[in-house]
Amino acid sequence: MYKILLAGFGGQGILFAGKQLATAGMKADKNVTWLPSYGPEMRGGTCNCSVIVSDTEIGSPLVDNPNIFLCFNLPSYYKFESKVEKDGIMICDSSLISEKSKRTDIKALYIPATELADKAGLSGKANVVILGYLIKASKMFDYDFFKQLMVDSIKEKKPALAEANEKALVLGYNYEG
Repeated sequence: MYKILLAGFGGQGILFAGKQLATAGMKADKNVTWLPSYGPEMRGGTCNCSVIVSDTEIGSPLVDNPNIFLCFNLPSYYKFESKVEKDGIMICDSSLISEKSKRTDIKALYIPATELADKAGLSGKANVVILGYLIKASKMFDYDFFKQLMVDSIKEKKPALAEANEKALVLGYNYEG
Protein backbone atom coordinates (compact mmCIF):
# COMPACT_ATOMS: atom_id res chain seq x y z
CA MET A 1 0.00 0.00 0.00
CA TYR A 2 1.32 3.41 -1.00
CA LYS A 3 0.28 6.14 1.43
CA ILE A 4 1.41 9.31 -0.28
CA LEU A 5 1.43 12.86 1.06
CA LEU A 6 2.23 15.75 -1.25
CA ALA A 7 2.67 19.13 0.44
CA GLY A 8 3.66 22.67 -0.50
CA PHE A 9 2.16 26.04 -1.39
CA GLY A 10 -1.02 26.49 -3.38
CA GLY A 11 -0.12 27.05 -7.03
CA GLN A 12 2.73 24.50 -7.07
CA GLY A 13 0.58 21.83 -8.70
CA ILE A 14 0.23 19.64 -5.62
CA LEU A 15 -3.37 18.65 -6.39
CA PHE A 16 -2.57 18.01 -10.06
CA ALA A 17 0.33 15.73 -9.11
CA GLY A 18 -1.85 13.87 -6.62
CA LYS A 19 -4.55 13.44 -9.21
CA GLN A 20 -2.07 11.96 -11.67
CA LEU A 21 -0.99 9.37 -9.10
CA ALA A 22 -4.61 8.54 -8.23
CA THR A 23 -5.59 8.23 -11.89
CA ALA A 24 -2.67 5.91 -12.59
CA GLY A 25 -3.70 3.80 -9.61
CA MET A 26 -7.26 3.53 -10.91
CA LYS A 27 -6.07 2.62 -14.41
CA ALA A 28 -3.86 -0.06 -12.84
CA ASP A 29 -6.98 -1.55 -11.20
CA LYS A 30 -5.92 -0.56 -7.69
CA ASN A 31 -8.05 0.83 -4.88
CA VAL A 32 -7.44 4.57 -4.70
CA THR A 33 -8.28 7.62 -2.61
CA TRP A 34 -7.42 11.26 -3.38
CA LEU A 35 -8.04 13.85 -0.69
CA PRO A 36 -7.00 17.48 -1.26
CA SER A 37 -6.56 19.96 1.58
CA TYR A 38 -5.73 23.62 1.21
CA GLY A 39 -5.88 26.76 3.27
CA PRO A 40 -8.34 29.56 2.53
CA GLU A 41 -5.60 31.61 0.88
CA MET A 42 -5.43 29.16 -2.05
CA ARG A 43 -2.55 30.27 -4.35
CA GLY A 44 0.42 30.90 -2.09
CA GLY A 45 -1.28 29.37 0.97
CA THR A 46 -0.67 25.91 2.35
CA CYS A 47 -1.75 22.95 0.32
CA ASN A 48 -1.44 19.21 0.68
CA CYS A 49 -2.94 16.15 -0.87
CA SER A 50 -3.28 12.61 0.41
CA VAL A 51 -3.27 9.75 -2.08
CA ILE A 52 -3.55 6.07 -1.26
CA VAL A 53 -2.95 3.38 -3.87
CA SER A 54 -3.60 -0.13 -2.61
CA ASP A 55 -4.29 -3.71 -3.67
CA THR A 56 -6.66 -4.03 -0.70
CA GLU A 57 -9.62 -2.01 0.57
CA ILE A 58 -8.81 1.39 2.02
CA GLY A 59 -10.31 2.16 5.42
CA SER A 60 -9.68 5.92 5.49
CA PRO A 61 -8.53 8.45 2.88
CA LEU A 62 -6.39 10.31 5.44
CA VAL A 63 -2.62 9.94 5.30
CA ASP A 64 -1.23 10.87 8.71
CA ASN A 65 1.96 8.84 8.39
CA PRO A 66 2.95 8.59 4.73
CA ASN A 67 5.31 5.99 3.40
CA ILE A 68 5.94 8.39 0.52
CA PHE A 69 6.23 12.13 1.14
CA LEU A 70 6.69 14.60 -1.72
CA CYS A 71 7.78 17.89 -0.21
CA PHE A 72 7.61 21.11 -2.21
CA ASN A 73 8.50 23.77 0.38
CA LEU A 74 10.27 24.35 3.70
CA PRO A 75 7.16 24.82 5.89
CA SER A 76 5.87 21.44 4.69
CA TYR A 77 9.24 19.86 5.41
CA TYR A 78 9.11 21.13 8.99
CA LYS A 79 5.53 19.99 9.43
CA PHE A 80 5.63 16.50 7.90
CA GLU A 81 9.22 15.15 7.74
CA SER A 82 8.93 13.57 11.19
CA LYS A 83 5.69 11.81 10.22
CA VAL A 84 7.13 9.73 7.38
CA GLU A 85 6.93 6.04 8.25
CA LYS A 86 10.07 4.06 8.95
CA ASP A 87 11.51 2.76 5.65
CA GLY A 88 9.48 5.40 3.79
CA ILE A 89 10.64 7.65 0.98
CA MET A 90 10.80 11.45 1.21
CA ILE A 91 11.51 13.45 -1.94
CA CYS A 92 12.25 17.16 -1.49
CA ASP A 93 12.58 19.96 -4.02
CA SER A 94 16.09 21.02 -3.01
CA SER A 95 15.73 24.24 -5.00
CA LEU A 96 13.35 25.44 -2.27
CA ILE A 97 14.34 23.28 0.72
CA SER A 98 17.85 23.69 2.07
CA GLU A 99 17.32 21.33 5.03
CA LYS A 100 18.54 17.74 4.93
CA SER A 101 16.86 15.07 7.00
CA LYS A 102 18.86 13.64 9.87
CA ARG A 103 16.66 10.55 9.92
CA THR A 104 18.44 7.33 9.06
CA ASP A 105 15.28 5.21 9.01
CA ILE A 106 13.87 6.74 5.79
CA LYS A 107 15.16 7.16 2.25
CA ALA A 108 15.55 10.93 1.89
CA LEU A 109 16.02 12.05 -1.71
CA TYR A 110 16.62 15.55 -3.02
CA ILE A 111 16.08 16.90 -6.51
CA PRO A 112 16.39 20.56 -7.58
CA ALA A 113 13.04 20.27 -9.35
CA THR A 114 12.25 23.99 -9.62
CA GLU A 115 15.73 24.77 -10.92
CA LEU A 116 15.67 21.90 -13.42
CA ALA A 117 12.24 22.93 -14.71
CA ASP A 118 13.19 26.62 -15.00
CA LYS A 119 16.46 25.88 -16.83
CA ALA A 120 14.57 23.69 -19.31
CA GLY A 121 12.01 26.44 -20.00
CA LEU A 122 9.37 24.52 -18.06
CA SER A 123 8.66 27.02 -15.33
CA GLY A 124 5.89 25.82 -13.03
CA LYS A 125 6.50 22.15 -13.82
CA ALA A 126 8.57 21.20 -10.74
CA ASN A 127 5.62 19.08 -9.60
CA VAL A 128 5.90 16.89 -12.69
CA VAL A 129 9.71 16.75 -12.39
CA ILE A 130 9.21 15.34 -8.89
CA LEU A 131 6.65 12.83 -10.21
CA GLY A 132 9.23 11.56 -12.69
CA TYR A 133 11.78 11.16 -9.91
CA LEU A 134 9.19 9.40 -7.74
CA ILE A 135 8.31 6.89 -10.47
CA LYS A 136 11.99 6.01 -10.81
CA ALA A 137 12.71 5.87 -7.05
CA SER A 138 9.61 3.94 -6.00
CA LYS A 139 8.84 1.77 -9.05
CA MET A 140 5.20 2.44 -8.12
CA PHE A 141 4.17 2.46 -11.78
CA ASP A 142 5.82 1.55 -15.04
CA TYR A 143 7.28 4.76 -16.45
CA ASP A 144 5.77 4.44 -19.95
CA PHE A 145 2.36 3.56 -18.48
CA PHE A 146 2.41 6.61 -16.19
CA LYS A 147 3.73 8.97 -18.88
CA GLN A 148 1.06 7.95 -21.38
CA LEU A 149 -1.76 8.34 -18.85
CA MET A 150 -0.55 11.79 -17.84
CA VAL A 151 -0.12 12.99 -21.42
CA ASP A 152 -3.51 11.58 -22.46
CA SER A 153 -5.25 13.25 -19.50
CA ILE A 154 -4.01 16.67 -20.61
CA LYS A 155 -3.59 16.68 -24.39
CA GLU A 156 -7.27 16.83 -25.27
CA LYS A 157 -7.80 20.14 -23.47
CA LYS A 158 -4.30 21.63 -23.57
CA PRO A 159 -1.96 19.97 -26.11
CA ALA A 160 1.01 22.33 -25.43
CA LEU A 161 0.74 21.61 -21.73
CA ALA A 162 0.85 17.87 -22.38
CA GLU A 163 4.14 18.24 -24.23
CA ALA A 164 5.65 20.40 -21.46
CA ASN A 165 4.56 17.92 -18.79
CA GLU A 166 6.05 15.04 -20.73
CA LYS A 167 9.40 16.87 -20.93
CA ALA A 168 9.24 17.64 -17.19
CA LEU A 169 8.51 13.99 -16.36
CA VAL A 170 11.52 12.89 -18.41
CA LEU A 171 13.72 15.44 -16.58
CA GLY A 172 12.75 14.03 -13.21
CA TYR A 173 12.98 10.41 -14.26
CA ASN A 174 16.45 10.88 -15.74
CA TYR A 175 17.81 12.93 -12.84
CA GLU A 176 20.83 11.35 -11.15
CA GLY A 177 21.04 12.77 -7.65
